[in-house]
Amino acid sequence: MKAQQDTDWGDLHFFLELARTGTLLGAARRIGVEHTTIARRLDRLEAALGAPLFDRQRTGCTLTEAGLALLPHAEAMESALLAAREDLGGQRIAAAGLVRVGAPEVFGTRLLTPALPPLLDAHPELQVELLLLPRFPSLASREVDLAVTLSPPEGGRYVAVPFLELRYRLYASPAYLARHAPIRTRADLASHRFVDYAQDTPMGDALRYLDEIVAAPRRVFTASGMLAQCAAVEAGIGLGMMTRYVPAAGHDLVVVLPGEIDARRTLWLSAPADLLRLKRVRVVWDFLRELGARITSG
Repeated sequence: MKAQQDTDWGDLHFFLELARTGTLLGAARRIGVEHTTIARRLDRLEAALGAPLFDRQRTGCTLTEAGLALLPHAEAMESALLAAREDLGGQRIAAAGLVRVGAPEVFGTRLLTPALPPLLDAHPELQVELLLLPRFPSLASREVDLAVTLSPPEGGRYVAVPFLELRYRLYASPAYLARHAPIRTRADLASHRFVDYAQDTPMGDALRYLDEIVAAPRRVFTASGMLAQCAAVEAGIGLGMMTRYVPAAGHDLVVVLPGEIDARRTLWLSAPADLLRLKRVRVVWDFLRELGARITSG
């Protein structure tokens, strides 16, 4: 690429948002300008660099080889600018600004959200935006700053650490157990009905633990979210695999074959390495790690 003198950060900001959203309209919504402004600034940047940065189609924009080469440099400039703004804003003891966290539905609802008050009290200018699965928010497109997922990112400039071990057991309602054949051994499960994740869920093979405990389970209700599955189990629709954090306090669900059924999965905490330089992101990262440690020890 042939760099010229008139390349500026504003053009690179437009480039980054288009790379992350994949469409001119999506980038325009995120920045708050007209899509024609995005196109005009991109034309200027491509002219300055002497190379096309996107393959522009009616269905969206994909990065060219030159665009892919520019992307890490633009991200590094963005992170440096954000860090400089924090420094110039004063040596605050408290963190300030927005941190977006992507997390599984149950962890985010049952565990993370109730634990937030001390963090937000200690940092009054901090904002936390929680994006709940089943859709995986993207670290690569910077939809989120931190992500709690069932597997670490593959490749890229990320920091990822094992965060929390989840233990899944088989639950049933007393009403379901009263209406169906007794369950004394794992072999008895073959005649029972099950609640499970929708089989095309974007969370993938990590959540196919039901297939580990019974061959060809008879799924009568599936859902993309765990809380909906819990409601189905409570209603007596079928047996369902859940962690102990899913049912609400005071529930009357029964653990089925507690000595035999036990599936475990690991949650990972990940973030782009450059974002961890930012105080607000580091504060929430440390808070999440401490929360995971408390849950594990409890």
